[in-house]
Amino acid sequence: MPNAFQAVINYIKSTSVEEDPKQNPHIGEAMGCWLYYTSIAEEIPALETCLNTTTDNELIELLTESKRLAEHQKLTLEKFMIKEGIPLSNTAQSKPNSDPNNIPLGVKSTNDEIANLISIKVASNIMMCSTNMTQSIRNDIGLMWARFYAEKMIFSMNLKNTMHKRGWLKIPPYFHPPGAPRS
Repeated sequence: MPNAFQAVINYIKSTSVEEDPKQNPHIGEAMGCWLYYTSIAEEIPALETCLNTTTDNELIELLTESKRLAEHQKLTLEKFMIKEGIPLSNTAQSKPNSDPNNIPLGVKSTNDEIANLISIKVASNIMMCSTNMTQSIRNDIGLMWARFYAEKMIFSMNLKNTMHKRGWLKIPPYFHPPGAPRS
């Protein structure tokens, strides 16, 4: 699946980005970069805290992948922002590794809570990417958001499947219209 997204991005890049006159990012593009950068940079220590809290191997894999993706997007965005003169925000420091078995139960998050925290962060990231994509005038900036969006969507599919399988997915009650047969 990621190859299909990459093929579309490569096609768009080859046809439109090179012809796009380089203008300074407008204020909406700059603000979108700053907000997403801040969100991703603050997400990384939260993911590290979660990694320090759980011993569940499947959840550790999800957290590690989410952290890797966040670090990759943060670095990509950081390079872009520095090149374009957009200031970086001050962000939290990384968390040191600790033993999850030494965390008191009243402080320790459950695996369900951790999985749903990741889910909320990913949903927020996807919304920010789609908003920033629609506000972008420059094609290179729009493509950056499209790539980030696609990466987060692919990750979210794996996350959702794992959450469903493990019983962590919060499912609202099913809707049954009045008068409709219940099956």
